[in-house]
Amino acid sequence: MACRGSRGPRVFLPFLYPSIFGPNGSHISRFNLAVHGRRHASTDPSAPAQDDIEYATTRLNPSPDDYSMPNFADKAKLTLHAGPGGHGCISFLREAYMADGPPNGGDGGHGGSIYIQAVHSETSLHKLARRKFARAGRGKSGQGSAKGGQRGEDVILSVPVGTVVREISRDDPEAVEEYLTKKRRKRRRDPVAVEMDEDGEPIEDPDRKKWILYPGMSSSERKRVELPDLPIRDRLLKQPKAPVYLDLSRPTPRPILLAAGGLGGLGNPHFVSKNLRKPMFATRGENAMTMEIEMELKLLADVGLVGLPNAGKSTLLRAVTNSRARVGNWAFTTLQPNIGTVVLDNNKGRPMVKSFKVTAEDVSDDPWAEPAEPELQQRTKFTIADIPGLIEGAHLDRGLGIAFLRHVERAGVLAFVIDLGNGNAVEALKALWLEVGLYAQMREEEEQQREREAAIDWSASAGETMQSDFWTSSGVAKTTTAGAGLHIAGKPWFVVATKGDLPGAQENFAELRDYLAAVTRGDEPHPSGVEGAWIKDCAAIPVSAINGHGVDRVIHWTVGLLDG
Repeated sequence: MACRGSRGPRVFLPFLYPSIFGPNGSHISRFNLAVHGRRHASTDPSAPAQDDIEYATTRLNPSPDDYSMPNFADKAKLTLHAGPGGHGCISFLREAYMADGPPNGGDGGHGGSIYIQAVHSETSLHKLARRKFARAGRGKSGQGSAKGGQRGEDVILSVPVGTVVREISRDDPEAVEEYLTKKRRKRRRDPVAVEMDEDGEPIEDPDRKKWILYPGMSSSERKRVELPDLPIRDRLLKQPKAPVYLDLSRPTPRPILLAAGGLGGLGNPHFVSKNLRKPMFATRGENAMTMEIEMELKLLADVGLVGLPNAGKSTLLRAVTNSRARVGNWAFTTLQPNIGTVVLDNNKGRPMVKSFKVTAEDVSDDPWAEPAEPELQQRTKFTIADIPGLIEGAHLDRGLGIAFLRHVERAGVLAFVIDLGNGNAVEALKALWLEVGLYAQMREEEEQQREREAAIDWSASAGETMQSDFWTSSGVAKTTTAGAGLHIAGKPWFVVATKGDLPGAQENFAELRDYLAAVTRGDEPHPSGVEGAWIKDCAAIPVSAINGHGVDRVIHWTVGLLDG
């Protein structure tokens, strides 16, 4: 009988694991794989053959399975369900020698609320992306002997610093009921008896569903009961106005309210009056609101690596940090952003490069406190973000570029990684800047559209005046085209020319260096074509990341740009 665990055909193995197989599909022995590693070849078919160049397997040229890929998600959609309030209780005191005591029903507990808080301990949105929804606790109903219901449990959503929260939609039934109740109060001031129709059936009162009647009442008593107006109550928490938009670019010392829980119902002691000594009713707890939000993470890295596929970004990240990013001899090895930390003092307190940063972060809990004065603090480390490679048309959602280009929006410095062994370096740099510039313009247009929609006045006086800065006197939305994309093109940037040890790299680098010198002098326009872009000191640094050559210059140049 054939073995159940017999191996099947190995047709797909070279496709799934290209680093373990040769160009003709021949298997590389485990011994050769452990002793020698193949050079990360260029994707240009016209480049010289590099099969003869072999390097020992090191941390910069690891084996195919030597990498770390943590769970990462930079987008998440959540449906928030705040907790409804508990119902009030209908109860009466029962003691010896007191058969008919006063009412003592307790109030219902308030529903739980949903908050959000930005913390440094979180680095990804993958937990919330799998969660899909968040539901706060429901308030407990009141009990006899004036026992109030337990309050619903709150939910705090912990997100990474740099998360942007946008509201998509909301459903707040209590806001609609409150508006309708105010209109009905203008028409009536006295308690209203239940009206009967021609068939003797009670006419449904819109407010009647807000009340709970004593279970021991007969059907005739239920029809004759007179219900007062719903009391006006002050909310403990004020629900944020729509639409909610939060840019959590710094840690929040206190959680921020997103969805407030419903109020608990009132017990029957609240309705005792001179004419009504034994109220046989109580109010129900408020229904909770539902909100759908979208969260987008923009990593707060100091440096953002931008380059074409298989340009050597992950190898460069391994060379300057302790990151274990995946390295391979094929395009799109990096499928998600990787963050590496460059430690300047090697954790010994003696920095190899002296750098200082201005800290003006105000984390005071008092909103009326004066802002803290900026302080100069020595920089001991900085972070580098490696995003997946860009292809032509990345700003139009081609490849993996647009899904992760948002992570370079907040980077202080942009580092364009150019492969000297993959065609003309100047044309590659222009192609990268073109995609980044078009993406920046597209994002600015989306932001302006969102702000124009938020400026629309939906009140009763809408249309009388237009005081928003986004609209002209004729009602036409203003558009700003000057300086479009400048929030990215205005950042300091430089070029890291990788694979400088390959044949023909020197001539390619010389052409790139002359082009950047012309851009600095103003003889050539900025590669993105954006007016007013940063051209103070455009430089190119040749490196051989797989050998660790020249990477120290990258660190020194980056620190100089961060210091300004």
